[in-house]
Amino acid sequence: MSKQSASSAQERILIIKLSALGDFVQALGPFQAIRKHHPDAHITLVTTKPYKELAEKSGWFDRVVPDGKAQLREIKRIWRLRKFLINGRFDMVYDLQTSDRSSLYYHLMWPHKPQWSGIAKGCSHPHANPRRDFMHTIERQREQLEMAEITDVPPPDLAWMDADISHLQLDDTFALLIPGGAPHRPDKRWPGDHYGTIAKRLTAAGIQPVILGTASEADEAAEILATCPEAKSLIGKTSLFEIAVLARRAALALGNDTGPMHMAAAAGCPSLALYSKASDPALCGQRGPNVVIERTDTLDQLPPDRVWSLLTAFLEKEASAS
Repeated sequence: MSKQSASSAQERILIIKLSALGDFVQALGPFQAIRKHHPDAHITLVTTKPYKELAEKSGWFDRVVPDGKAQLREIKRIWRLRKFLINGRFDMVYDLQTSDRSSLYYHLMWPHKPQWSGIAKGCSHPHANPRRDFMHTIERQREQLEMAEITDVPPPDLAWMDADISHLQLDDTFALLIPGGAPHRPDKRWPGDHYGTIAKRLTAAGIQPVILGTASEADEAAEILATCPEAKSLIGKTSLFEIAVLARRAALALGNDTGPMHMAAAAGCPSLALYSKASDPALCGQRGPNVVIERTDTLDQLPPDRVWSLLTAFLEKEASAS
């Protein structure tokens, strides 16, 4: 949606969501619910730069502002942030980030104090559940919005995300392999050669293995290709919109606890997400109509045979349905 100026009488809403891809995907339902609750309002989203285009094309926001994550010592940037918040004259703020940083926004708005849903001290609609940090992100945000009188929060929906993927030249039947994860968290990655073993078995089953990821997953992709040259690498070649389309068309997705796996799950792709003890799926796990999560203490001890048995259950279910 193109940027528009709010009229003097129009309700002004601010939503704050500054985070990684998986967190952004899990906020899609709340975004949609807020727009439905405030159909005629001028809604501004503050988010991180990588998700600006995604947010703009969703149609839920009138303005999308990338947050530069100024540090407290950066006085000029903090002052610019305060100026934006004051000049916005927001009537209601939904803080879906609920971090110390996003709560700072509330105090930067002084002396103006809008209605506020979040955890900022003194806010009008606090998420007043002392166990909120032990809730899954989706349930936590749903309850937070319920306390702010928004009771209809749908699950994340990627059906509006579209793209032409004909240039990728994929087989009719393919599976997504998503071997990446945060570069500084190698303990969240299943070994690349194990993905290669799965790729070989997919190829033998007549399913093209397709590798997704960014340049930081190039080493894992190389390991997969060394074991299974028939796999197709799309490392660094796909947009978020293309990933959504790929997920809707794929026979299955296999990956670590990483953002594109959240997209695959939300898009309805049969998804197997692999977790180590480094993260807790009870708090942040992928959600969707057909998701299995396999967790072990250390992922390098998870054998390919176990993963293949879980994947074949997807394939058998699909075969029986057709």
